[in-house]
Amino acid sequence: MDIFLEYYLWIVVFHVMAMMSWMAMLFYQPRLYVYHTEHKNKKDFVDVVKIQEYKMYKYIGLPAMWATFISGVFMIYLRPDLLQGDGWMEAKIVTVLILMAYSFSLEYHRVQLEKGNFTKSGNYFRAYNEVPTVLSILIVGYVITKTFSILFTIITLIFGAFIIYKVLKQTPKDAE
Repeated sequence: MDIFLEYYLWIVVFHVMAMMSWMAMLFYQPRLYVYHTEHKNKKDFVDVVKIQEYKMYKYIGLPAMWATFISGVFMIYLRPDLLQGDGWMEAKIVTVLILMAYSFSLEYHRVQLEKGNFTKSGNYFRAYNEVPTVLSILIVGYVITKTFSILFTIITLIFGAFIIYKVLKQTPKDAE
């Protein structure tokens, strides 16, 4: 595996680029769900949004998620010393696993919307759209500082919960 270690930084580049593609989907997919739910009575519009939802998830998000995950595992395999320290990598891994679960939940919602099951509101998806932002703040914080700070984690989660609460309390767009 020493041959791969020589290319470690290129693997990191690939990992970051895959992560950026995955995050693009995570940030945009719930926005498509907002449009879908708030314009459910406009069939032609919804038909276009359904295509966008499908392609965004299946052709961009899902492959990018797996590329991020696999390259991350490979990085740790090549540099097990990344797991040495005060737990920042372990915190990052847990946060990434939560982000992966969130990603799979987007597919669940996509399928429900495709079937015409509108059980969630536009405001729900606006609030849900804040989840990857909060998780990405945690991940970037852990990676840049190479530390796990319980205070940083708690403050970020409280801030995220506050933002989500404020979004949920907005007057729904489809009720105006």
